[in-house]
Amino acid sequence: MSDLTTPNPEGLERLPLHLFSERAYLDYSMYVILDRALPHVGDGLKPVQRRILYAMSDLGLSATAKFKKSARTVGDVLGKFHPHGDSACYEAMVLMAQSFSYRYPLIDGQGNWGSADDPKSFAAMRYTEARLARYSEVLLAEVGQGTVDWQPNFDGTLDEPKLLPARLPNLLLNGAAGIAVGMATDIPSHNLREVARACVHLLRHPDADIADLMRHVPGPDLPTAGEIITPAQELKRLYETGQGGIKQRAHWTLEQGEIVITALPYQVSGNRIMEQIAAQMQAKKLPMIEDLRDESDHECPTRFVIVPRSNRVDVPRLMSHLFATTDLEKGYRVNLNMIAMDGRPRVMNLREILSEWLDYRRATVRRRLQHRLDKVLERLHLLEGLLIAFLNIDEVIRIIRTEDEPKPVLMERFELSDAQAEYVLNTRLRQLARLEEIKIRGEQESLLAERDELQATLGDADKLRDLIIEEIEQDAETYGDDRRSPLVERAGAQALNDTELSPSEPVTVILSTKGWVRQAKGHDIDPTALAYKSGDAFLSAAKLRSNQLAVFLDSTGRAYSLPAHTLPSARGQGEPLTGRLEPPSGASFVAVLGGEPDDRWLLASDAGYGFICTLSDLFAKPKSGKAVLTLPASARVLTPVPVPGSVADLVVAATSNGHLLAFPVSDLPQLARGKGNKIIGIPSARVQAQEERLTAVVVLPDEANLCVLAGRRTLTLKVHDLHRYLGDRGRRGALLPRGFQNVDALRIG
Repeated sequence: MSDLTTPNPEGLERLPLHLFSERAYLDYSMYVILDRALPHVGDGLKPVQRRILYAMSDLGLSATAKFKKSARTVGDVLGKFHPHGDSACYEAMVLMAQSFSYRYPLIDGQGNWGSADDPKSFAAMRYTEARLARYSEVLLAEVGQGTVDWQPNFDGTLDEPKLLPARLPNLLLNGAAGIAVGMATDIPSHNLREVARACVHLLRHPDADIADLMRHVPGPDLPTAGEIITPAQELKRLYETGQGGIKQRAHWTLEQGEIVITALPYQVSGNRIMEQIAAQMQAKKLPMIEDLRDESDHECPTRFVIVPRSNRVDVPRLMSHLFATTDLEKGYRVNLNMIAMDGRPRVMNLREILSEWLDYRRATVRRRLQHRLDKVLERLHLLEGLLIAFLNIDEVIRIIRTEDEPKPVLMERFELSDAQAEYVLNTRLRQLARLEEIKIRGEQESLLAERDELQATLGDADKLRDLIIEEIEQDAETYGDDRRSPLVERAGAQALNDTELSPSEPVTVILSTKGWVRQAKGHDIDPTALAYKSGDAFLSAAKLRSNQLAVFLDSTGRAYSLPAHTLPSARGQGEPLTGRLEPPSGASFVAVLGGEPDDRWLLASDAGYGFICTLSDLFAKPKSGKAVLTLPASARVLTPVPVPGSVADLVVAATSNGHLLAFPVSDLPQLARGKGNKIIGIPSARVQAQEERLTAVVVLPDEANLCVLAGRRTLTLKVHDLHRYLGDRGRRGALLPRGFQNVDALRIG
């Protein structure tokens, strides 16, 4: 078929379905993009917003007028310009009146216009009243001065402006959000004074780049006073590409040990914040918070108080957790997508937006001046004719009285134009008084001076630029205010882990010989007095706090860690560690450790090697743990020994053949893992033959006594007795007295 559209006998157009669908969808898409969802760079408004403001202006609802029912305004908008649903129109009107939604509200509302906690809680339009806000003059003041193009309304009975003559870049000041077909826009609001300074700078320095403009516009300025924490580099990338994101965080202070939140992020409900924090408290995920109060009132619209459980709570860490898990910190997508001056939607960077608006403003001011110049020239022309008539008043009166058609006679007699003759004929008699000549000449002089000034400005680009700068600075002084959202670079929010969130209580973790574990509250527990399964017995215990990690060491030298508060209670007999951990086949657990992460421990094998490590070196999240102590062939792990902090402490080691060696603790290296260094010298052949091994090791504090246990025998070595056993690390040491050849343990006496 050569022609896609084929008329039928009824005169109807026929079109293939796929082409009709494609055309209809494209038409609908362009309608949504251009006439509904995206704002225009010129005045920063969507069509419905523009029509609401113009209709209110048409109704005389200026900032100084009396309030009128919102239903009256909505009715005018729908009946004259916007044939859509009244609820959508009213919601758009409400949004422009909410100070917590718009940085610079365009409408001054009276009644219930919603709240920051619930923006949709506004009253019906039959109850609320409205008028234009003072700031709306920026958009409407020049409408009647020949500055705008007009288009017929939906039924062709009225005209409406295509754009409003914005005196400031309202698009950046109030921002916009909308979803069209295949595209969306998210433009944050900015500070009026900052944007005005950037416009002035760009007018004076047309080659200014985005870095220069950002000295005046460092970032968005949202309607709420929360801190914008987006790094400067990200903001620069956002303004360069027109796309990115920003983060805003609640502002808080400490008052007498209590956390007081005084500002929330944009579009965040205080009630929602209270619910989120309360839910965590009920789930026992915030044990460090004792109380939560809402003290907001008319004087302090935002005031939420969080009471820490004690003054030992790390408040910055707690707030970081709340920022990460609640809406106290919120991210916003930024997409500077708008309808450009060529009528096409486009994502623009900061410089392009300001340049396009300044071009629009330059054209608007030029049209305003030209409109005024035309009016001045027209008035001068009429005054010239009136002055001629005044100077020849007797002849003019004679012609009017005697001629049937005085107009053409006047035009021919005094060389008047049609407009001048008409004006003379419409002049009142009182204007023919003697004093009127003075008034006419005075008005003439004034208008001539204004004409010369207008022509000079229109003919000189520099003068026109200076006028635009002057008006921008004047409006910035009139309508501007200080920045509301401070720009502060902060560290990223981080949620607390389960260990940090658990209450900090003293507990004792008990490990049995069969590898069963349990935890009892308090540090005054006697582990040997607890009940054990048949064939099982006490092996090891560690005193720590419930929010710390318990570390387990197995017979292969691997370390494992579990949060202490997750272990079963000591009211029962516990549970096997193999249910939670995955040690190598045939391995058994030899000890449990606990304490602060930087506590030091001595790890050793009975082959005579060992090293010092911190407790944090033994933390291992995987169930399979991590290898810490490397064991020589046929060696086994000794029970770890705590290492105090004094450099004068001694490491004392004893072998199964009764050799004892003492040396400074500083001689032993601190490692994270490995075999370690030789502690006491045992011949390799005797170690491999299991004829002699390291049986006990202890770190002896300075000036402390040493108890040597061998079977039922106990030998106490005082400080001066230890001198004979002192030596270099790795030496053989000295023999203990007879009867102490099989040392079972060393104790601090």
